[in-house]
Amino acid sequence: MADTSYRYTRTKKLLGQILKEMKACHEGMIQEALSVQKREGGQLGQILVRLKHIREDQLIAALGKQAGFETVDLAKVVFTPELIESIDASTARIFGVVPVRKEPGRLTVAIANPQHSTVLDDLRFLTGGEVVGVLAPEAQVKEVVERHFAQTGGEMTSLVQEAAQAAPRPTGRGGNVDLADAEAMANSAPVIKLLQYILFQAIRDRAADIHLEPFEHDFKIRYRVDGVLYDLEAPPPHLAPALISRVKVMSGLDIAETRLPQDGRIELTIGGRSVDLRVSTLPTMFGESCVMRILDRSVVALDLTNIGLRAEESDAIKRLLALPHGIVLVTGPTGSGKTTTLYSCLNTVNDVGVKIITTEDPVEYELDGVVQIQVNEEIGVSYAACLRAILRQDPDIILVGEIRDLETSSIAVEASLTGHLVFSTLHTNDAPLAVTRLLDLGVEPFLLAATVEAIVAQRLVRKVCTGCRVTYAPSPDVLAQLDLKQADVGDRRFAYGRGCATCNGTGYKGRMAIFEILLLSESLRQMIIDSASSDAIREQARREGMRTLRESGLLAIFDGLTTVEEVLRETNTD
Repeated sequence: MADTSYRYTRTKKLLGQILKEMKACHEGMIQEALSVQKREGGQLGQILVRLKHIREDQLIAALGKQAGFETVDLAKVVFTPELIESIDASTARIFGVVPVRKEPGRLTVAIANPQHSTVLDDLRFLTGGEVVGVLAPEAQVKEVVERHFAQTGGEMTSLVQEAAQAAPRPTGRGGNVDLADAEAMANSAPVIKLLQYILFQAIRDRAADIHLEPFEHDFKIRYRVDGVLYDLEAPPPHLAPALISRVKVMSGLDIAETRLPQDGRIELTIGGRSVDLRVSTLPTMFGESCVMRILDRSVVALDLTNIGLRAEESDAIKRLLALPHGIVLVTGPTGSGKTTTLYSCLNTVNDVGVKIITTEDPVEYELDGVVQIQVNEEIGVSYAACLRAILRQDPDIILVGEIRDLETSSIAVEASLTGHLVFSTLHTNDAPLAVTRLLDLGVEPFLLAATVEAIVAQRLVRKVCTGCRVTYAPSPDVLAQLDLKQADVGDRRFAYGRGCATCNGTGYKGRMAIFEILLLSESLRQMIIDSASSDAIREQARREGMRTLRESGLLAIFDGLTTVEEVLRETNTD
């Protein structure tokens, strides 16, 4: 049998160069794929496959050569019971790996992406032996995992029981644990497997956050999907310190410090996907509470065409992006999708001829070709300090993560007046209130009127699941909730989801944004200079064609994209 061992030799050749040497494609095909990548993003190899310039097996072979991996055809592997039992089902699915060869003290596994080779280190730790890797097509890996490592209903229960036996019970109020015990728990294989399974479930269900919350008599694990929190099976309370200690170890936090809040970051591969977790711990009466925010770029399309803009709204945003200078503000509460909208805007204008610099807290997604700065208030790297330095870096477009104070807003105004296009966010309930907020911070009315070009308010509403979508004629009671008459609706039918396996019985799958776009006209600028109220500005903007958040929500209802309940929950009456 051929030696399928992992080779530690690394080449520095580009993927395109390797494919050309293999005679799988020529330079023109590479350049075409690079143009698509620049325009739409994505991985070069997958783009070449999509364009039908190369086959999947050729891509796998080239990736293997680039990373120093052997390749294997899983269709030719004989999966004996002994081989299948070498990895448990949860580990195979969580890491996206398939065992292909077992020898004394050594296990060879197939993975689909050489960039995810860090999973081999985790497997070495979990199995306690040597683990080497080979490459196989992603479709083959998924097919074998589904065929031989099917999910069982009691998997979570068995993992909880195994971890509960491995973790000692803490003593005293607040779940105090000896430091040596905490380190032992954090590094025990059962606890690691349980946490990996919790992360796998949350990422599989496209959760945005995972909450680990200890209470006096129980330990809650919840995750947020489409803005709503759901409970997972509750482990025994004494597992809370073990799981949270493991999270702290993974994120580089001090497990001995349980009295102060801490923030960290984890980069890992789950289910064959690279995921970034932002970790926050908080001391409570009954131990540390931990929240992990999941940043999974594979489920976030940073593209203006995918965030919910209607045709006329998209045209308005594109006109703003073409401005030579000015300030564009995006407003809304925390979790309303402001960052995604701004990143989508930057992605649209990101070009070799445009210098873009951002200052963020935190940097949520890495954008190729964009200079991104992480704010760190503790060492003086504040928004204001970054902005001053950015202005000396010759940018064309600047993104300020948030305008929090007069100093930051003043420098943003200065940047606009000196020929830069500035994007930023504010926390206000609607677009006109952003004017009031900036005036309250101390920005002079004439400077505000001279620099702000547009204010975009937005909310996220859940979308009706297409798998169980049902339409109905709205009753007078439903119309009354929306302040509508039958004549306003005509023969339109509304929609809701009955609930199905696709949406986990919720009737909703995914979210979309609704927008309120306030474009500053000469009359509105004069009203700002004259210190008009936000209500007066709102009425004038509506006369000039501004669509409010409620009106945008109604259009989404009319289109059957969301429900009455969602729009009522996220918007006020005008």
